[in-house]
Amino acid sequence: VSTLAQSLSLEFARIQFTPDLMPSDITGTEVLHEDRATGARELRFVRGPVFTNVILADEINRTPPKTQAALLEAMQERQVSAGGKRHPMPDPFFVLATQNPIEQEGTYPLPEAQLDRFLFKVFVSYPSPDEERQIYRLTTGIETPQVKPVLSGAEILHVQSLVRRVPVSDHCLDYAMSLVRSTRGPASGGPEYIGKWIAFGAGPRAGQAMVVAAKARAALDGRTSAAVEDIRAVAHAVLRHRLITTYSAQAEGQTPDSIITKLLNELPVRPSAAAAEAQV
Repeated sequence: VSTLAQSLSLEFARIQFTPDLMPSDITGTEVLHEDRATGARELRFVRGPVFTNVILADEINRTPPKTQAALLEAMQERQVSAGGKRHPMPDPFFVLATQNPIEQEGTYPLPEAQLDRFLFKVFVSYPSPDEERQIYRLTTGIETPQVKPVLSGAEILHVQSLVRRVPVSDHCLDYAMSLVRSTRGPASGGPEYIGKWIAFGAGPRAGQAMVVAAKARAALDGRTSAAVEDIRAVAHAVLRHRLITTYSAQAEGQTPDSIITKLLNELPVRPSAAAAEAQV
């Protein structure tokens, strides 16, 4: 993540989450400042490490929900409120969090409201033999690889605005909406097994994330509009952390990924040729 920030010409901060970490350790706190010349005293806000461009929230499940929630306002509203004042975040602003899946004792699962703020949940597995060999080669020698910036903060903001201008058809939006609503069970048009396996489905924010991610994927691929294939390609990363499974699903060996795969296989891509042509 540090190398990513260097390549994008952005400021980087790493926060190690621990059980004794307090919210003020992340957002900042007010301290009493005294002017030695006049003797006047005033409260000044000292900004915490959250005020940067790229944040690595390392092992975010190692701290209680109270501290985890310190990132909520920064991630959603792009601001931190302290002492009755609003402190805006710098642009661009990214939060990348890691969870250690090995040691589960003494961990605190992220609340659903916090999980919903993350665009993707990506599994990082072991590297391939070629990748691992390259890691050994690059990190055990004398020379330190030099990172060359390829984008600036202003260029990233411009690219973000371009991605949001990528058009998406009503058919594509309807497909994303049908996929999200199907995770809420039969009452919202989903299949019967969803009511058995899913305790809480995805909300509208999941659909927003899916559409924006599909637009970005289309732009990276050099296409001028997003398609249903883009929605399907990002569905697992967008939905897997937004689905809360039941004990029944866990007993039957069902995971969010397997349920999403089943929904993608059953959800029709095109209701009919006539309807698709009409929407075009």
